Amino acid sequence: MILTIVTGVGLLGVDLSSRPGLRLFLVTVFLQGVTFGGITLLYLKRYHLGLGFIPINIPDKRDSAVIIGGSIALLGLLFVVSSVISALGLSSAQNQIVEVGQENPGVFLLLVPLQFLLVGPGEELLYRGLIQGRLRETLHPVRAIVLASALFASIHLFSLTGEGKLVYIGTAFVLALVLGTAYEYTENLAVPAVMHATYNAIQFASAYLTSTGGI
Repeated sequence: MILTIVTGVGLLGVDLSSRPGLRLFLVTVFLQGVTFGGITLLYLKRYHLGLGFIPINIPDKRDSAVIIGGSIALLGLLFVVSSVISALGLSSAQNQIVEVGQENPGVFLLLVPLQFLLVGPGEELLYRGLIQGRLRETLHPVRAIVLASALFASIHLFSLTGEGKLVYIGTAFVLALVLGTAYEYTENLAVPAVMHATYNAIQFASAYLTSTGGI
């Protein structure tokens, strides 16, 4: 998918190798936006499920409380898991986006709004809304959450570099369980979508400050 995007834009005379911000923007738009959203919509149409299969509503007070508490839980879990990984002397792989951002810190700032516009909504639409929703029809909610979270975590393998890929995937799996639980509890996809976006945005904002010496 990424190669197709890069090749297609290259045919238009745009050198993406020297424009990492544009490259990440296009990949995000076409992957999380077009691909994830497209797959979900085509599936719903193919099996005559309708848009109502995936409940999306403006968060009410309860949903807002879950978003705040869930976002804090995600960050807290990341701290705990990272501490355990460090104590065990393990190393975790790194997402390719982080490598690009470390060389071009401005990329981190570009990624912050994209988490709310595309990444959070796109990934949650596919993995929680569609996949977990379908699994929920035939499996116990806990099993549906676990299986959807495992698939979500494993797909990150293709974007990782360095050693410790299983450690990274394990961490993503644990965090995905929180998102899946939030969706099951609230029955509102907007909740895990905002939680997911908030978590990612905080990570990228922190990475920007670290890369630029802001903290």
